[in-house]
Amino acid sequence: MNKNLAHYRRVYSKGALLESEIPQEPLELFNHWFHEMEKIKNPIEVNAMTVATIDSEGMPKSRVILLKEYSKEGFVFYTNYTSEKGRSLEINPKICLSFFWPEMERQVIIQGKAEKFSEEKAIEYFQTRPRGSQLGAWASNQSSEIASREVLEKSLRELEIKYEDMEIPKPEHWGGYLVRPENIEFWQGRPNRLHDRILYEKDASNWNIKRLAP
Repeated sequence: MNKNLAHYRRVYSKGALLESEIPQEPLELFNHWFHEMEKIKNPIEVNAMTVATIDSEGMPKSRVILLKEYSKEGFVFYTNYTSEKGRSLEINPKICLSFFWPEMERQVIIQGKAEKFSEEKAIEYFQTRPRGSQLGAWASNQSSEIASREVLEKSLRELEIKYEDMEIPKPEHWGGYLVRPENIEFWQGRPNRLHDRILYEKDASNWNIKRLAP
């Protein structure tokens, strides 16, 4: 099958990103954009982001997961430490996070290094998850091969019985990663494909700002 997609085009005209209007700290701009997305009627998971890692063979892989916290320290997500992404980060902590917000014709791309987040914070967050999600963290040996869907469902039923009327503890193999950014690029769609690209690069003491050609 050969499907030509050359006719898929749209004009980007919803905004601009000018040096005269941006803050010195990238987190301020990220926070502003994030809150603008939250105000849009019926946004679909504003905190959804693509996470790219590199495995032991040097092969990159990306997947969409959810951002759960951000601060001046960095960006936090939770996962199974023994998963494919967890194993990759154990070997190579370099990581790329990217957000695509088509409603505002914007992207944010974050490159940095991931480190395991506070165990106390991970326990605190785990306790706020829906009970089914807590059980799911125990039921699924993430990224491993399984014989069928029934294997997962059987594991879940057994755990429901085991922890009936009990608090579900956080698994030791499950926790958070803090991504400390080294550079953050903000992309705003513009007409004629002359998009605005502003790059914040971190040095020892502050952020340097550059404009990139689209």
